[in-house]
Amino acid sequence: MEEQDVPIDDVHEEIHHHAEHSRERWISAVALSTALIAALAAICSLLSGDNANEAMMEQINASDQWAYYQAKGIKSAQLATKIEVLEAMGKPAKDADREKVAQYEKQQREIRDQAEELKKTSKVRLGKHKQFAAGVTLFQIAIAVSAISVLTRQRWFWFAGLVFAAAGVAYLAYGLAPHPVPGTGQEKTTPSGSSALLGSASSLMHGPTSSPDTSAGF
Repeated sequence: MEEQDVPIDDVHEEIHHHAEHSRERWISAVALSTALIAALAAICSLLSGDNANEAMMEQINASDQWAYYQAKGIKSAQLATKIEVLEAMGKPAKDADREKVAQYEKQQREIRDQAEELKKTSKVRLGKHKQFAAGVTLFQIAIAVSAISVLTRQRWFWFAGLVFAAAGVAYLAYGLAPHPVPGTGQEKTTPSGSSALLGSASSLMHGPTSSPDTSAGF
């Protein structure tokens, strides 16, 4: 999933055009503020797309873990059936088979815990994606309202735009804050926004990180 597009180039150019031909100082201030808001909107858009991509990858990895869990369960059931058949025939089952069943059950518990943790982390990332997406929308509204102030020469539209921009900053700040994963305690949190930015840059240079191969070792 790509980051949200921010179609504000034309509006931004129009504001700068009016600022260059206007003698009113506050028009230049509008142009400067919209440039800053556009930069914040671009950051929000990048973080929104990054969290959406990470959430999707974690959902895929969780599905792989559940498939791995089921494969272990099938092998465990086969061995358990073998042991029951031998006991029904009055023959002793091998201790190695019993140990293998116990090993499969232990591995299933570990795989299940990993899958549930991935699911919870994915849910948190989707929440952050929505927060950043809301921030992008508010920044877009702020730029549009600021453009209205320039076109109509009504300064109060600019102030209204700054209010929308402040709300967008609030969403951006909340999204950047570490979010605890439910059920794992406060000590385990999703990466902050700065880590997400670094992760995005790393993925561009090295490509996406592949999930470990869960098909081996059945």
